[in-house]
Amino acid sequence: MVGGANGLHLRIVGEAKSWILRVTINGKRHDIGLGSYPGVTLATARKLANQHHDLIAQGIDPLAERRAKIEAARAAKLMVKTFKECAEAYIAAHRGEWKNPKHAAQWTATLETYAYPVFGSKSVAIIDTNLVLEVIEPLWATKTETASRLRGRIEKVLGWATFRGFRQGENPARWKDHLDHHLPLRSYVRKVKHHAALPYAELGTFMLDLRKREGTSARALEFAILCASRSGEVRGATWDEIDLDGRIWTIPADRMKAEKEHRVPLSDAALAILKAQQALPPVEGHDGPAYVFPAPRGGALSDMALTAVLKRMGRADLTQHGFRSTFREWAGEVSKHPREVVEHALAHQLADKAEAAYQRGSLLPKRVVLMNDWANFCAIVPTGGNVVSIGEAA
Repeated sequence: MVGGANGLHLRIVGEAKSWILRVTINGKRHDIGLGSYPGVTLATARKLANQHHDLIAQGIDPLAERRAKIEAARAAKLMVKTFKECAEAYIAAHRGEWKNPKHAAQWTATLETYAYPVFGSKSVAIIDTNLVLEVIEPLWATKTETASRLRGRIEKVLGWATFRGFRQGENPARWKDHLDHHLPLRSYVRKVKHHAALPYAELGTFMLDLRKREGTSARALEFAILCASRSGEVRGATWDEIDLDGRIWTIPADRMKAEKEHRVPLSDAALAILKAQQALPPVEGHDGPAYVFPAPRGGALSDMALTAVLKRMGRADLTQHGFRSTFREWAGEVSKHPREVVEHALAHQLADKAEAAYQRGSLLPKRVVLMNDWANFCAIVPTGGNVVSIGEAA
């Protein structure tokens, strides 16, 4: 025991010495540690002991006070999250809703390349407009599209962090009424490049050349054009989606951009491609999904496979997606098919909500006629003042 404060002891265990204050709180005896000796001097230990006695005299439990401070400090530590930690948590939480696995990789890549070096290790609570601009502004003039996507991703991460209580206040990465005051509109910086499309008057000649090309990728591109489909829809097509007898290709909702099942009527030309693919031997050693247009070593074709066909044809100026625009222009300028039928064929959402509600059906019978007319047009090759079918031209 040490004098100068009731209950103050110096506890000695081997070489270790520590100050202990023995007190009674609410009828129960407690030992309160006041620190080790000689780090805490006798004078300091007496002062601390008397302060504890004063608290007890006021009806305050110093042990409860200490526990509350420890818990508050622990909670405060847990609330400190870096931007990188929040970004990784956001990506993990939303990975399941992204149809394409590459989205998560793209998120991670852009943040690692541009955002993390500037504020990835900083507390998400202190990210402000100046830090956001430090990342975004250098890219805005030269890599506008990348900068725009990056800004949106930073905004989403910061929004998530605010929702989880890791930061407070307005989102410094928001565009409207904030960054738009400082950065010029994208349309002023860089013109948006639409997917390069082939004029529909040149389509027959192009299709004639395409049909001469061998390989699965060439057939996939031809099929995509005939069905006015997106590249990913064709490359991911499996045989269980195809009804040859019913002449329908049913694309499940999880493979559609609009997340709605889409049925594609199959023309004679499209059916011919499918039957030719069906007659090919299966890919050896591949036990995965039975893809209609499999890669040489099994699995689905890569996202560059159809583009590679265009390059080999000397048409690097075109994109596969652009043929959907070719289809749309042909349908609007040459055919007599109603606009809503064409929009359904492209699996577009109708902008007019009243019209969309009215046209709830798939308009399948009318789309059968549309796709047959489109296939027939694809087979027409102008030769001087005449037109002949692809079969005759070949």
